[in-house]
Amino acid sequence: MRIALVHDWLTGMRGGEKVLSLLCGLLPEADVLTLVHVRGSCDRRIERMRIRTSFLDDLPAVGRYYRFLLPLMPLAIEAFSAEPYDLVISSSHCVAKGVICPPRALHVCYCYTPMRYVWAQAAAYQSAAGLAGMGLLAFRKLLRTWDGRSAARVSHFIAISRTVADRIRRTYRRDAQVIYPPVNTTFYTPDGRSPEDFYLMVTALVPYKRVDQAIEAFNRLGRPLCIIGSGPQRKRLAASAGPNVTFLGWQSDDVLRDHYRRCRALIFPGEEDFGIIPVEAMACGAPVIAFGAGGATETVLDAAAGPPGPTGLLYTPQTPDALADAVLRFERHADAFEPARLRNWAVRFGERRFLDEFARAVGALAARRGLAKAWSNAIVTSWSR
Repeated sequence: MRIALVHDWLTGMRGGEKVLSLLCGLLPEADVLTLVHVRGSCDRRIERMRIRTSFLDDLPAVGRYYRFLLPLMPLAIEAFSAEPYDLVISSSHCVAKGVICPPRALHVCYCYTPMRYVWAQAAAYQSAAGLAGMGLLAFRKLLRTWDGRSAARVSHFIAISRTVADRIRRTYRRDAQVIYPPVNTTFYTPDGRSPEDFYLMVTALVPYKRVDQAIEAFNRLGRPLCIIGSGPQRKRLAASAGPNVTFLGWQSDDVLRDHYRRCRALIFPGEEDFGIIPVEAMACGAPVIAFGAGGATETVLDAAAGPPGPTGLLYTPQTPDALADAVLRFERHADAFEPARLRNWAVRFGERRFLDEFARAVGALAARRGLAKAWSNAIVTSWSR
């Protein structure tokens, strides 16, 4: 059985790439198809795969501006030849699910969200992206039409959360199974130290993450806030930040874990499809203060909920004032958040659980196509290594 893993782009190790990395470990003989690949930007498990790229990858220095090529991405993904493959697994938040497969192929889409830039977070991108936002507005209708039409190419959707399954149902009129994405809870662990006097954000510096709201809230509170991450809004956000806000840029996993272990709490003001970062923080014993919508409502146990006890605070509405109030409320009840309980909750989202659930789900679908034995052989080979 020939297998293809289709991913939107490979330009760094974010949540989607962490999922892809595990799929590469599960299926090491698969080919990886992607629009753009910045060599060396991903972990060894991905980089060692046979990676095929689109014509967009031939453009000079495309890794710096690939996001601006969104109107060309449907054409680029459709230009791939998926004819040789019996099984296609797309890992998609943009256009990967739109790859054209032969009729005999089983196409399973692990969907992070319907195309983020024209559906759930369209307003945030269009209002904050300047000329790029104007261009996105001009192409939005065409991109929405293509996105809806290309969803029919998917044999079966698997969503990363109930939130995303609901979006798939509304947007594509398709049902989706829910399998939560993997979190490396064997790496992200507590070390027994007491929290230090700072709050933490770990995020890409892009509009829908609402870093601007966190900065405004912490400017008002005067509390120390460390921000780990990079992105196109770095200069604008730094210009609005007070002296209590520190930008640390991109950091290694070791540095990230160290900050999770030492922070008072993780700040999470965006509406996420799932949100791996809050689970990583909780696995290290750090509580989470999150906007109460999207994936955070499935991963963070609010202080107002009953047993098994709180792992954070959820706030609404999505405003700097509400976030500032939540921080003050957290400080009044900080003793309620026990690191051991946070850790026990987080391990439910571990990598082995994801691999087991994903392998069973695809195996059941493969059996309907007469591919059960081939699928079993593919994954047994990878697990034995």
